[in-house]
Amino acid sequence: MTDISENSAPEGGLTLVLGGTGKTGRRIVERLEALDVPVRMGSRSADPAFDWEDGTTWAPVLRDVERVYLSYYPDLAVPGAADAIRAFTAAAAGAGVRRVVLLSGRGEDEARACERIVEGSGLEWTIVRSSWFAQNFSEDHLLEPVRAGEVALPAGNVPEPFVHLDDVADVAVAALTGDGHVGEVYEVTGPRALTFAEAVAEIGRAAGREIAYVPVAAEDYGAALVRHGLPAEIAGFLVYLFTTVLDGRNTPTTDGVRRALGREPRDFADYARETAASGIWKESDHS
Repeated sequence: MTDISENSAPEGGLTLVLGGTGKTGRRIVERLEALDVPVRMGSRSADPAFDWEDGTTWAPVLRDVERVYLSYYPDLAVPGAADAIRAFTAAAAGAGVRRVVLLSGRGEDEARACERIVEGSGLEWTIVRSSWFAQNFSEDHLLEPVRAGEVALPAGNVPEPFVHLDDVADVAVAALTGDGHVGEVYEVTGPRALTFAEAVAEIGRAAGREIAYVPVAAEDYGAALVRHGLPAEIAGFLVYLFTTVLDGRNTPTTDGVRRALGREPRDFADYARETAASGIWKESDHS
């Protein structure tokens, strides 16, 4: 396999990036545009707009599309995801889409069910099955706790091989644009596993600050998320992840990045150092 820098723009129609403004999607859009690949953003704010909950928006977005990066919000493990993936892949096949790259999650039975739907869709497919994003500490709900100096989670002492989102994006772009990736399942992780306490400690060292890790009960964590304004279904999903997926099943590292790109994955320490240098983890005023 080769790195994405060696890929050329695929001939043919558009590449649709669902969740094009999200954590993985915007990185993929940037890379495709740098490769001069014609891209269509799939989001409610785009034109034409795309909404998972409004099937009438799908056909306009799929018009003239040859390849799709398929990212389901908020996650393939939530109720209704499989039905949506089944309906969308059928619509994509009917619209003339040729290839789909699915973002999936490690250790989630519900996500595996969605993978099987894509595998049986008749489309060329690649699965990118991802571990926990390192960038959840800087681009998601964990940013403010880090800035405030205290990260409270029900994660226990189970290590997780956090994956750098740049690696996820690089693998997805390689699968969208290159040869040799059809029918592959790339399980992508970082090169080593850390507990959440160890990850927070690395962030603190990189940021030059004391950041505490506080273990809490899952039900208390879910209730706190709702009190801070997170929708109940998202809070419930996060509790599910911590209590089910983070049980040790996903601790081993994998060779997905190396198989897809021919290089080693980025380390969490590199992520922490780069992110700290951006200044985003500076102490918040109200901490």
